[in-house]
Amino acid sequence: MTTLTDDTLPIASRVVREEMIVFVAMAGALAMVPWSGIYPFFVMQALCFALLACAFNLLIGFGGLLSFGHAMFLGTAGYVTAHLFKVGQICFPYWGGHWIVIPLQPLSPELSIIGGMLAAAVLALITGYISIRRQGIYFSMITLALSQLLYFVYLQTPFTHGEDGVQGIQQGRLFGFIDLAEPTVLYYVVLVGFLGGFLLIFRTINSPFGEVLKAIRENEPRAISLGYKTDQYKLLAFILSGTLAGLAGSLKVFVVQNATLTDAHWTMSGEIVLMTLVGGLGTIFGPVFGAFIIIAMQQYLADFGQWVLVIQGVIFVSCVLAFRRGIVGEIGHYLRQSL
Repeated sequence: MTTLTDDTLPIASRVVREEMIVFVAMAGALAMVPWSGIYPFFVMQALCFALLACAFNLLIGFGGLLSFGHAMFLGTAGYVTAHLFKVGQICFPYWGGHWIVIPLQPLSPELSIIGGMLAAAVLALITGYISIRRQGIYFSMITLALSQLLYFVYLQTPFTHGEDGVQGIQQGRLFGFIDLAEPTVLYYVVLVGFLGGFLLIFRTINSPFGEVLKAIRENEPRAISLGYKTDQYKLLAFILSGTLAGLAGSLKVFVVQNATLTDAHWTMSGEIVLMTLVGGLGTIFGPVFGAFIIIAMQQYLADFGQWVLVIQGVIFVSCVLAFRRGIVGEIGHYLRQSL
């Protein structure tokens, strides 16, 4: 009987197996954070942005679509989740600046999170349908324009409270018995959300759907010639990416206990791009690494004020010049060359 060894296994299978080993190690390390003396609030914030960066990386790193408007999914899900959990009513715009208000009771945390994700998914469907037919810089500019349009809508709508945002959000109880007010419990809830979203992205990338996305990224005309409806694949990837970005925004509401315009501003989209490029574009773990670096800088270099932006700019330029594959990408390339 012939047995498969590392030398006889297909390269793709070995890569997936190695990535799963790294994932298990990462999950184990993150699970030990509450007992390691590391500030949990920092790690929870980093996990939310890591999921956001991974969702963005699914779109650009594997689909070749550079979106400058991913902040709108983060902000929309945050506002909807905060509003459903704290107030409960649903508002719809009506002609002449009036609003239709449907009164509801405040929802539970899990239903509020689902509501935020659904809002992000619907927004991704609408914006994706508008923008996905364009390519390159035109696609990027359309997503940026739609994101800024939504930002100014949120600035004026009553349920967002304008520049004040939705403040004073209590964590509540997940499923009626999981007390999110306990920092350790909240941390593990955020960790489960991050790991679930990460695994979904990982499975998508290593599925036939993911292979078609990579083919579209490399040569879309050839994919079309093979019979694939590329617009449908790109739209599905856009919706999935936007929905997972919405999950990150919904979880972030319970971490920071507010929802503000900052999450919907175009500068947030720029930070998402920065996290992905610093960690490694097109790598599965690069966005996670990049998110932790950027959030750590914002957390521990806050005393420098606006100079933090200058430091981020220097790091970005350095990565572009010296680490064109990103930090994780360069490490992976070095290891492959050494073997």
